[in-house]
Amino acid sequence: MLPRNWKHAVRSLTAALLLTAAATAVPATAHADSAPSSGWNDYSCKPSAAHPRPVVLVHGTFGNSVDNWLVLAPYLVSRGYCVFSLDYGQRPGVPLFNGLGPIDESAQQLDTFVDKVLAATGAPKADLVGHSQGGMMPRYYLKFLGGAAKVNALVGIAPDNHGTTLSGLAGLLPYFPGAADLLTLATPSLADQVAGSPFITRLNEGGDTVPGVHYTVIATKYDEVVTPYRTQFLTGPDVHNVMLQDLCAVDLSEHVTIGTVDRVAFHEVANALDPSHATPTTCASAVS
Repeated sequence: MLPRNWKHAVRSLTAALLLTAAATAVPATAHADSAPSSGWNDYSCKPSAAHPRPVVLVHGTFGNSVDNWLVLAPYLVSRGYCVFSLDYGQRPGVPLFNGLGPIDESAQQLDTFVDKVLAATGAPKADLVGHSQGGMMPRYYLKFLGGAAKVNALVGIAPDNHGTTLSGLAGLLPYFPGAADLLTLATPSLADQVAGSPFITRLNEGGDTVPGVHYTVIATKYDEVVTPYRTQFLTGPDVHNVMLQDLCAVDLSEHVTIGTVDRVAFHEVANALDPSHATPTTCASAVS
């Protein structure tokens, strides 16, 4: 028999899940992806011979096209890349946060955006770099929406490729009748990202990767959002899985900082985008 206060418990658990994610997210504000931001989202940019593909940055849950990339975007622009970022996953009544809509619909938004970038730059393919959900969601685009023909590489920074338990919190859902349904209605992407969800199951059926795309995953052992952290790694013939602490043992970055400010991780992103000119990533990369 359900406790008399079960409805309150459902609301409390859902709020806890949202707060756990929100507390580890970059505060978001609405931004137009067509407006240049410190050198990126410049649709007049033409890729160079040295960097022939535009880079599309894909923010995480609760993120947006600017705040998530205030360090990485200028970092890549200064290295000669044409860099673009999009907003996706908007939900009615939640104006301050993106990345909350159903992930399959967000992947369709990414599809449209990549087409826009390729048309503007004249490049045949793009490279994708995503943080958290933004490192996982493009895999749906690659696998089910024809994205593999338009993408050379996907670099995921702390991506929840096999879902997350939110440090075990998601495992409480079955004990609170109605909690999962409420979570799905309010924030579909959070429900999609729970380990074992129908979305995660479909995404990984038949293998983690698709042919023709180079995959890189950069993870930190201090990740408190995508847990267990090793579930971020992919299995496939063209996969490079990187543990941040193997590159710099004293790097303490967790889920947010690895994707927003960590220049050791960003050096490895640059290596993945231009592997023929890759240089060793060490703690010294933080000041390079």
